Amino acid sequence: IYADPAKRLELYFRPKDPYCHPVCANRFPTSTVLLKVRRRTKKKKKQLDGEEQIQPEVQFEMEILGTVTTVYKFQGRMSDFQYLAMHSGPDGKQTSMYDKVLMLKPEKEEFFNRELPLYIPPPIFSRLDTPVDYFYRPDVQHREGYNNPQVSGENLIGLSRARRPHNAIFVNFDEEEIPTKPLDAAIQTWKKVCTNTVDKKVEEELRKLFEVRPVWSRNAVKANISVHPDKLKLLLPYLAYYMLTGPWRSLWVRFGYDPRKHPEAKIYQVLDFRIRCGMKYGYAPNDMPVKAKRSTYNYSLPITVKKPVSHTVSVHDLKQGLGTSGAAGTKKPASSRYKLKESIYIFREGALPPYRQMFYQLCDLNVESLQKIIHRNDGTESDCTERDGWCLPKTSDDLRDSMSLMIKQIIRATRPALFSNTTSSEDGKEQLTYESGEDEDDEEEEEEEFKPSDGSENEMETEILDYV
Repeated sequence: IYADPAKRLELYFRPKDPYCHPVCANRFPTSTVLLKVRRRTKKKKKQLDGEEQIQPEVQFEMEILGTVTTVYKFQGRMSDFQYLAMHSGPDGKQTSMYDKVLMLKPEKEEFFNRELPLYIPPPIFSRLDTPVDYFYRPDVQHREGYNNPQVSGENLIGLSRARRPHNAIFVNFDEEEIPTKPLDAAIQTWKKVCTNTVDKKVEEELRKLFEVRPVWSRNAVKANISVHPDKLKLLLPYLAYYMLTGPWRSLWVRFGYDPRKHPEAKIYQVLDFRIRCGMKYGYAPNDMPVKAKRSTYNYSLPITVKKPVSHTVSVHDLKQGLGTSGAAGTKKPASSRYKLKESIYIFREGALPPYRQMFYQLCDLNVESLQKIIHRNDGTESDCTERDGWCLPKTSDDLRDSMSLMIKQIIRATRPALFSNTTSSEDGKEQLTYESGEDEDDEEEEEEEFKPSDGSENEMETEILDYV
C-alpha cells in the first residue's frame, strides 16, 4: 500500500471473516519525528511522620529514531457498516451461516448439494465511507401541460443517469429484415452537429468507404479517417447499422446491405483472435512482448484516492469542428490527428498484434496462407450459419492455429532464451499439430461450446454501450 500513492490503507476488524467490510485510511504527507520513550520508575524510601514509606520516582528518557514523511488517517465514520452471514428465521431468530458457506478444507460433493437458505452478499457496500448531508429540495414546479420523460427500468438501479442516446440500430443474426435507412433522430443529430466543411468532408469519406466495402469495424474506420471519436459516435449510426451477433458481430454494415444473402460477404466476417500463452507454448503471460490492455490488478475502486478524469466534450466543441479542425499546440496535421495505425485492424506476417486480444475481419488478414484457408469453399457456399457464416466449419479454429504458430515464431526469434529448454522433438510435435489441424488432448483454449445469439463475450461488445 505504501508503494502506491493512490492506494488507501485498509483495516479489517475481523480479518478471518471474508464478509468483513474494511475501513480505509487516507494518505497524508507530514513532517514529524519518531520518538522512543522510556519510563523508568525508582522506588525511594522516605520518613513521613516517623513512618517509613515507599514513593516511586518516575523518569522519562526520549530518543529520536527518525523522521516520518507519510501518515495514514482513518477519517471515515462508518466503521459499523458491516454485513454478516446470517439468516432470519420465521420466528425472527438469527442463525449464523458461516459454517455452511465457508469452505475451510476440501469438501466432498455432499457439502455443495446441501439445501441452504438463499444468501447473496452485496457486490459492493458503498462508494463512500463518510456520511454526507443531503439537503432536500422541493419538487420543481413545471408549467401546465408538462409531462415527465419516460424513464427506462434499466436505468433505475446502477446508473447515475440515463445514457445519452446516439440512435444506433442494432440487428441480431436471426432477424429477418435489415434496416435500409437511419432513424430520424440519428439524421437530426448529425445534421445539428455537421456545421462546417470539415465535417461534411469526413461524411463523404465515410460514405466512400462503405461504397468500397459494405462492412467495417470501428477501429478500421479510425485507421482510414481522421475524425474525433465523439463525432464518429454520431456519424456511424447515420450511415450504418450495428450487428450484435453472428459472424459479423460488433461490425458496422451499410444500410440496405444484408451480408447473410451475399456469399462474397464472408471476407468481412470477424475473427476473435487471442494470443495464446502458457508454459506449454514456451512462455508465460509475463514474458510476452505484447502487454495486456487492461489488468484486473488495477481495479481498486473502493480503496483508491485518485480516479481517472474523463475528458468531456461539449456540443459547442462539436459544432466548432472538433472532429478534425486543428487545435493549438498540436504537432500532428489535421488530416491524421485522430487516425490509428494500420496494425490496429490488419494482421501481417512477421509483426506482432498491438494487443493480446484482437478483432480482425477476414479480408484484413494479409497472409497468403490464411487467405487460402478462408477461400477453400469459394463458389460452393450454400448456407450461412451463425457460427461460421459462409466459411467452412472450423475455419476460425484453423486460422487461429496458423496465426498462433506465426506469433510463436516471432517471439522465438525476438526472445530465444524463452525457448532454450524446448527440444527438437517438441518442435516436431508442434509442427505436426499445426499441419494436421488437430489439438492436443490437454488443450485449454478459450473455445467453448457455441451458444447461438450470444455473440462475443469480450471487450469489443462494450462498444454497444456507446450507442444505447
